[in-house]
Formats: sequence, C-alpha cells, structure tokens
Amino acid sequence: MKLDSALAVAAMTGLFGLIILVVLWPGEKQGARLLAKWGVRNPTTDQVPVAVRYLRRRRFWYPWLFLGLPLIPGATGLVGGQRANSLVFVVLLGGLAAEILAQRPSREPRREAVLAPRGVLDFAPLWTVVVSGLATLAAVVHLAVLRQWGPLAATVGAAAVSWIIVLLAVRRPAAGDPEVDQALRVRSARVALGLGTGTAATLGWTVGDLTSFLAFVATVAAFLAIVGPPPKQRATTTAAR
Repeated sequence: MKLDSALAVAAMTGLFGLIILVVLWPGEKQGARLLAKWGVRNPTTDQVPVAVRYLRRRRFWYPWLFLGLPLIPGATGLVGGQRANSLVFVVLLGGLAAEILAQRPSREPRREAVLAPRGVLDFAPLWTVVVSGLATLAAVVHLAVLRQWGPLAATVGAAAVSWIIVLLAVRRPAAGDPEVDQALRVRSARVALGLGTGTAATLGWTVGDLTSFLAFVATVAAFLAIVGPPPKQRATTTAAR
C-alpha cells in the first residue's frame, strides 16, 4: 500500500475510532452497569469511579490504534482487511495498554489485602481456558493446512496478546475494594480470552462450506460464553434488580 493511500485509510479509521470513543466514553452510569453485570451488588459511589477509570483506560486508546493500524506494513493483510477483525485487534491492544498502565502502584489509600495468592484460574475458570485454547488450536491447524500464513500469524498473535492481558490482570496492584477488584480482574481475563477466541473465529474459518460454517458458529458460541459474566454473578445481578 502506498504511503498516501495508507494515510487516507488511517485518517478514515482514526475518525471511526474517534466516533467510537465519543459514543462509548464511560460515565458513572456505565461504570455502575459494568460492576452490576460482573457481580458487584448495588455499587456504591465509592466503587463506581474505579470502574469508570477501568473503562476509560481502555477506550482512550481506540482512536490512536485505529489511526496507527493501517500504517503498520502488512497489518491490513494480517487482520484480513475486515472492520470486525480490526475492531477486535484494537480492543485487544487497548486492553493490553490499559493493563500495562495498571501495573503502576495505586496512589489511593491501601485497602485490605487478599492474603491467599491468586492465579489465572481464580479469574478465568478452567473451562474458559480449555475452550479458548482448543478453538485457537483448531483455527491455527486449519490455517496451516490451507497455508494462509498471514491470518495464522494474526490468530497466534491475538492469542498471545490475550494471554499477556490475563497474566497482567492477575498480577496488577489492587484497585478499589476487594469486591470491585475481583470483578474487574475477572472481566479483564474473560474478555481477553474471549477476544482471542473471537479472532480464531473470524480469521480461522472462511464460510465457504458446511464444515467451516459449523466450526465458525461453534467458535463464535465459545466466544460469547467466555466473555459473559459467570452464572453466579449473573444471578447476583438479577437478584439485585
């Protein structure tokens, strides 16, 4: 892609990202809704700002990532040139940037600590790890057989980024009280694994025959199951209403 064409595409996608940022820029309502969805019953005024900051750290990067992605040589080919694929990568990279920034020690007063060490399975259940891994592996094998190296590299890269996000979410300093901290870590881990699975669905399977179509549908179903809050937390939210 020529430089002037790349700049034109970058300007268009950057504008698209800016529109998304304006539309999705979170406030207190969005923060409270996020906490309620992920198991914090009746979020208080002290808890909501933590969730708002959590969302803003992610969405702030959307316009810049949309702007920069077309300028990376070969990036359009890697993500398949589709808006859905670009959106998944932008959300993944935005989450990665947010988790990296969250590694800094919090300036807020220290809260009560969780004494027991916590690992990945405390935030992402074993079944989500297994399902995400199998979905990614199936897509990678399928792309390797077809020798579609660009989409294969993008699928593997998305899986790697999703796991980096999960590991950073596990080790980042606590933010807010333990209930909020747990809810946001769970969301980070499950959404990251889900986005890696979603990439496997959109890049790994071309809907051209029945087998590929069924694999695509199954992978999308896995994506939706992984990114949703756990049943216990959904039940808590329903009871709160």
